[in-house]
This record gives sequence, structure tokens and C-alpha cells, in this order.
Amino acid sequence: MGRSGDIRGDTLRGGAPGEDGATAGHGRDDAHRAAGTDAVPQAHGPRGAPTDPGAPGAPGAHRSWARARAEAVALGGRRGAAVREVPLDRALGGVLGADVRALVGLPAFDASAMDGFAVAGPGPWRLVGRQLAGAPASGAGLRPGEAVEIATGARVPEGTESVLPYERAATRGGAVEGRAERGRHVRRAGEETAAGETVLTRGSVIGPAVLGLAASLGHETLPVACPRLAVLVTGDEVATEGLPGEGRVRDAIGPLLPGIAGWAGARLERVRHLGDDRSALLAEAGAGDADVVAVCGSSSRGPADHFRSVLDDLGATVAVDGVACRPGHPQLLAYTDRTVFVGLPGNPGAALVAAVTLLVPLLSAMTGRADPGGRLPRAVLDPGVAPHPVDTRLVAVRLAGGRAVPVGHDRPGSLRGAALADAYAVVPPGWDGADVELVGLP
Repeated sequence: MGRSGDIRGDTLRGGAPGEDGATAGHGRDDAHRAAGTDAVPQAHGPRGAPTDPGAPGAPGAHRSWARARAEAVALGGRRGAAVREVPLDRALGGVLGADVRALVGLPAFDASAMDGFAVAGPGPWRLVGRQLAGAPASGAGLRPGEAVEIATGARVPEGTESVLPYERAATRGGAVEGRAERGRHVRRAGEETAAGETVLTRGSVIGPAVLGLAASLGHETLPVACPRLAVLVTGDEVATEGLPGEGRVRDAIGPLLPGIAGWAGARLERVRHLGDDRSALLAEAGAGDADVVAVCGSSSRGPADHFRSVLDDLGATVAVDGVACRPGHPQLLAYTDRTVFVGLPGNPGAALVAAVTLLVPLLSAMTGRADPGGRLPRAVLDPGVAPHPVDTRLVAVRLAGGRAVPVGHDRPGSLRGAALADAYAVVPPGWDGADVELVGLP
């Protein structure tokens, strides 16, 4: 996974360009950063054809952070996601790809809202039977002066005018007495929802209440716009179990991305660990079984970073090649007719920043909804945070009373700050100490 480390400083108060802020974790030095330069790699179009970085919408190197996110949103909006009928027990967290209509009215029949007595006409009433929930209505219905003992949710007999709750009723010798209010405690068929009514609209996030509503209206599945995501974790040094050490690091990005995918409305198809094998990367990236492929590591320019040459072999157009942010500058966004590719740095902290920069906006736009991280109001940031001269800084913060408080531990190789944080504060170059944009974390 290693060559995509962002080695520029990411301490609380910033650092000079080229300052080494990398920590142990996924990732080794980015070659051109290690050389002490801010060299801009040339952008490429299909099969590596040079493009004009200044052309509107053309791929260019080291996009500004805001423009890179806009590119991801635009690409996701153009692509969209196939709409699939997904069983209710697998639809939680997805996004509706079509409107949902009521298959039946709600309630589906006239039902009692209370335990008590269904009555007709003025009282007292002669008790003529019992009606339990789940049973069909019995008899020919109620005539004036008659009552049926009834359970909550049970079908009321024809002719029922109201339900008299137990606590307001008295029974004597087969008769029911009490004061019934006409129309009370009876749920009439369709009064909540009419059959055929649109109850949920395309783009709605599927939460627990949505699942319950869909089930109550007779649905077994829901139409879900759900991009399929494959995750490829590269790096010979990456281990999936045991303690890190002796040149081995534990994979922190593989466990991180499933939650990110679900938060953004995608369905994770697979996670593969490939080492630094170019042929395996080419085969997995070109498999065509996913709408989006996220490649972790291999996105920089070291000798074992094969992602760019793999994209060239696949005939991909590169839309974003590097983002002017810290951490996380070695990011890639590319696409073919079938697949969108997102390159994430190998350092886990940098990879998370890249995920909220490119991957989450892309996946969210494919589902037709807003970026879930973009719903927070702006906040006042600790004035001790210093901007970077040319890059946007993403600083892990906790939110308290309209203020964003940095938590520290925000170097590229560390997820400690993000684990303590509610959001990233977006600190642009030349920030003047005013309030800042926030990007929420799941």
C-alpha cells in the first residue's frame, strides 16, 4: 500500500512545505515530495494523452480541494447508479432510486384503536360477541343498541360508530354502559394513507422508520440506487491480522472503508488485499463487477505505485490527479465507460481525508442525494490553527457550542484524531481566522 504517503507536516499549527509529518502506518514517501519539490505531475486523458490542465472541466494536477470535490460530485451525477430491488432487511442506509407508493391503504380495514367495546347507536348496549385482532369480522355487523368486545387492531364490525374503552365502560348482566363519543377510537380504512399514494420520494435515505413504513404498506423490497464499490488494498507490507512490527503494518483502511461506503449509500462488493502485484491490480481493477473501484495505496509515484499505469492500460480518463490539501494530496479520480476509479493514499489518516474529498461526494451524487458530510453549519475555529500557504488543511475537530475545537493527532499516518473528532474543519490557504466550513464524519 505504501508509496502514497503524504509526508508534508500536519501538526496542529501547520508546517512548511516539505516538512515530514508522516508517522508509522500505511505509506512511504511520495517520490516528488521526498525530493523537496512541489512538482506538478502532468495530467492525462484517455490512455495517457496529455491534456490542458487549465481547460474548463479538463483533468489537471493538484486540483484545489473545493474543485476536486466538485469534480467528484459532477462525475457522480453524470453516472448515477443502477436502481435495484433490494429486500427490506438489506436496504437500511441505502437511498431510494424511485418513488414508493402505498400498495394498500393504511389502515387496510376499519380497525379499533383501543381495547374495549365496538358500539352502534346510543347506549346501553347489548353485548353480542367478541372480536380479536387477526380474525375476520364475524356476523352481519352491529345494529343500533348492540356492542362487541374488541381488541386493539381488530377489524370493527359493519355498523360500528365508535369504540368505548374498557376504562370508560361498565358491564352488567350482558349489557354495556358508558359514554361513547361518536367516531372516536376507530381507525377508518385509508385515513392515514390512501392506496396508491406516494409516501416516499426518490433520493430519500432509508432509515429504520422507512423500512417499517414500507413493510406496513405491503412492500417486500425497495428500489435502491446503490453504487457497487470494490476496495483494493495494496502493499506488500500490509498485514490483515496480528501485531504490527518488523516492517509490517496492520491494514487500517480495509476496516475503515466499509463504514464509509455505507454512510455514502454504496454497497460494498469486496475488499481485496493485493500486495504490490501490478498484474493482480490490473485484473481486479478491470474486473467490471463494481461501479466504483477504490484503490488504497499505489496512487503516488514510487517504484511500486502501479495505479497510474493500470489506468492507462484500462483506457481511463483521469479527472483529478492530486489535490492541494493536507493530509491526503496523492488522490486520483478517473473513469472508463464502465467504472469510476478513486485512488486513495496509503497512509490511513490521509486516506480518510481523501475519502471525504472524492469518494463520499462521488458515491452520494451517484445515489442522487447530498453529501452526508456536508450538512453541518459553519463554526468558529480555534484561532491558534495556522493556514498553509498553498494547500487546504483538514483539521480534526470536536464541535461544542458553535465552536470547532481541534483534537490534534492529525498526521497522515494516524487515525487517532479522526477517531476523537466529529468533523474536519476546512482551513483554506490564507484563512483569516473567521469561521470555517465543516465536513462531518460518520
